[in-house]
Amino acid sequence: QVQLVESGGGLVQPGGSLRLSCAVSGSIFSSLSMGWYRQAPGKQRELVADITRGGITYYADSVKGRFTISRDNAKNTVYLQMNSLEPEDTAVYYCTVLRTSYWGQGTQVTVSS
Repeated sequence: QVQLVESGGGLVQPGGSLRLSCAVSGSIFSSLSMGWYRQAPGKQRELVADITRGGITYYADSVKGRFTISRDNAKNTVYLQMNSLEPEDTAVYYCTVLRTSYWGQGTQVTVSS
């Protein structure tokens, strides 16, 4: 079994920053490609960023230059550093093992004044 536990969400003002964490257990983390998705109210879930086991990254155009995905294989953890947050970033953020049905529980990010 693969389990993912997310943390780091919260309420932040526009222009602020948050760092999301996703701790993975139950598999060989270093062999996994990982991704962050988000789902805003009334919208479909969308891919925000991902990182392969080799460290190659992808970002959605909407977050490029503001968000950074990274991984620490020693800690079995993937991160999403979010800077210059905008109200449009408000969503529930989910961690996933790419190309699987393994998902975290989601963590709420709210960007508001």
